[in-house]
Amino acid sequence: MLGGIENHLRVLAEGLAKRGHEVSVIVCHPQQRNDVEVINGVRVIRAARMRTIASTPLSFDLPRLIAQEKPDITHLQFPYPIGEVSHWLVGHGRTVITYQSDVVRQRIIGALYKPLMRQVLRRADSLLATSPNYVVSSTELVRLGRRCLVLPLGINTERFAKPPRVKSLRPTLLFIGRHRYYKGVDDLLKAMTDIEAELIIGGDGVMRESWERLAASLNLNDKVRFIGTVPESELPSLYRSADIFVLPASARSEAFGLVLLEAMAAGLPCVTTELGTGTSYVVQHNVSGLVAPARTPSALAESINHLLADESLRKRMGEAGQERARKDFTETMMIQRIENVYKWVVEQN
Repeated sequence: MLGGIENHLRVLAEGLAKRGHEVSVIVCHPQQRNDVEVINGVRVIRAARMRTIASTPLSFDLPRLIAQEKPDITHLQFPYPIGEVSHWLVGHGRTVITYQSDVVRQRIIGALYKPLMRQVLRRADSLLATSPNYVVSSTELVRLGRRCLVLPLGINTERFAKPPRVKSLRPTLLFIGRHRYYKGVDDLLKAMTDIEAELIIGGDGVMRESWERLAASLNLNDKVRFIGTVPESELPSLYRSADIFVLPASARSEAFGLVLLEAMAAGLPCVTTELGTGTSYVVQHNVSGLVAPARTPSALAESINHLLADESLRKRMGEAGQERARKDFTETMMIQRIENVYKWVVEQN
């Protein structure tokens, strides 16, 4: 199961290729070798990864591969210091940067990188943010606020609405995502001690073992199921089998929450947390779900129990979320908006 940004890039690249653009994507290979492959019309260049430090893949070949390309536009996904600096030094074409997230956990690296980072951001021909919330809450984007264009992510909303809903005998909560510290699942597990429902946790990652130990220590084995990586083809049915989707994010690294869009498209009411990021932009409090204070298990439990106690409210919020996803967050809208940005950038001579 790919992460949110990886899925976003796949949808964007393949969508642009279908519109007749020549699209190449440079990424770091999980292995120590370079390779090139064409996937659904997109040329994917994988740079050999030497190692990973502070969650950042390192590749000595990446600058050379970037220098070899001669695009009209280079679209960077920030933050990835090696990629940004490499393009700044040896890259070609006009530059669009999508500011996906602040540098949150790697404080020392972030402090060292900050002077050069600000040069990179200032020199971009277009700077995109995925939500207005992030523009006003990020200390870096506030400095560049007038230059930021808000362009939300998008998904194939109809894909998640198609499977028939399957009612379970027991109220079901669902979390899907990479098992990383900022997802806040430890807070959700603590909240589950006060919730009478089943929790399905989909995905995998470095935090899984820790979360499984926590669930066991809280005597939640009869309430919580870790189901591991979910194949893309099975995601719509999994969403449609739940009653409430929960994204209990605990840090600003959760900058948007693409899974919230998927859940809304499937007609699920959502419970998420307030981080000053896209989570509370995607989910409108008291409209398509509830937004609770971050890192507060008791508030999570209260919000979830409020929805569990009112089936008509869940239905109303689920329908409102589905309508919002179809109206504002389709992949067709996203691709068209980004294509318009590219055209504008190219025309600025």
